[in-house]
Amino acid sequence: MAFEFKLPDIGEGVVEGEIVKWLVRKGDQVKEDEPLVEVMTDKATIVIPSPRRGKVVKTRGQEGEIIKVGETLVVIEEEAQEGKKEAMEPQRVRKEHPAAAERSQPLPAGKAPKEGERILATPATRKLARELGVDLSQVSGTGPGGRVTPDDIRQYVAESATPLKAASAVHQERVAETPAVGAPPAAVREKEERVPFRGVRRRIAEKMVRSKTKAPHFTYIEEADVTDLVALRAQLEEAVREQGVKITYLAFIVRAVAKALRQYSFLNATLDEERGEIVLKKYYNIGIAVSTPQGLMVPVIKAADRKSVVELAREIERLARQAREGSIQLEDLRDGTFTITSLGALGGIFATPIINYPEVAILGVHRISTRPVVRDGQIVPREVMYLSLSFDHRVVDGVVGAEFARTVIQYLEKPSLFFLENL
Repeated sequence: MAFEFKLPDIGEGVVEGEIVKWLVRKGDQVKEDEPLVEVMTDKATIVIPSPRRGKVVKTRGQEGEIIKVGETLVVIEEEAQEGKKEAMEPQRVRKEHPAAAERSQPLPAGKAPKEGERILATPATRKLARELGVDLSQVSGTGPGGRVTPDDIRQYVAESATPLKAASAVHQERVAETPAVGAPPAAVREKEERVPFRGVRRRIAEKMVRSKTKAPHFTYIEEADVTDLVALRAQLEEAVREQGVKITYLAFIVRAVAKALRQYSFLNATLDEERGEIVLKKYYNIGIAVSTPQGLMVPVIKAADRKSVVELAREIERLARQAREGSIQLEDLRDGTFTITSLGALGGIFATPIINYPEVAILGVHRISTRPVVRDGQIVPREVMYLSLSFDHRVVDGVVGAEFARTVIQYLEKPSLFFLENL
């Protein structure tokens, strides 16, 4: 009997998803709970397992296409068996990274896969391999269960000149595959490469456009003298070095923001336009923008106001690492109330960051540099940084945004008063 499996409701207000990669084809035999397809929502990429055992007779949608919740995803001709299960419940969707789809045949660490065995690697790692022209079957994986990591790819490239030639061949192949309909002349195509606009890149674009369209932005920029903070960080870093904790300035900034949000509740909010209400959040979950091989992700530090600087440092390191490795969980990507974006040493002087909609404010952190500053009538060298804050003017007035910025800066300029307790 043919069973039509529809894209399940995976919660979190998700109404549609993009097909990232089909893991089965028409005619394949599948077992119950065997991965069928990778689907990307605006929250994360998840693996959809099969609810039944049988033969795949139809799949709906090509990679890169959008499918809505409730639409038929795949048709399975069921095998006769006792106790057939009803349609898959939403909670059976695996809220995991796509790497979960590669776990059917665990491999010993450090061993290259045998012919016919599935290679364990995340989509980001596979993309890197394609770009460098590396055959994953030739790479020994050092990750869990023998998974190939980006570092494995880079090591393979460093030890062999062959992939570089292969990369050139891959590039030429992509150029040759440029669509003919409406395409520019051949002489121009030889100097171009066309990359599909989908996946994380398209999701980022959609969110940015929605934010700029829905929320009237205004940006406020101010400088902070963080000389004392620089000194305190150096002292604290020395004190916790044996614990294996790397104290970054971002940990102090998250703590300062979380404390300031308690005083300015309208910045820790969302706007419910349908009901005509401003929703003031009584929890303080700070999102941290992280650049990954797949694109920008925003892991969320839960209850940031109740964590010490050391605890925040550990959490920032964990979330950033998992985001870049592609092992971040859906739980760590949701329920943010305020976002901080930082480019670290590449932070520039100032910027106009785009709000992580539906939040109403975002903080851009820039690099710290030594500058001449007048103190008590004397020109002295001080460690100075700029903070760029963008606000949704429907909810936040200019004076409130400026006061919030000053409060954050006061915490950063006098860390001995605000951070020494319960570090």
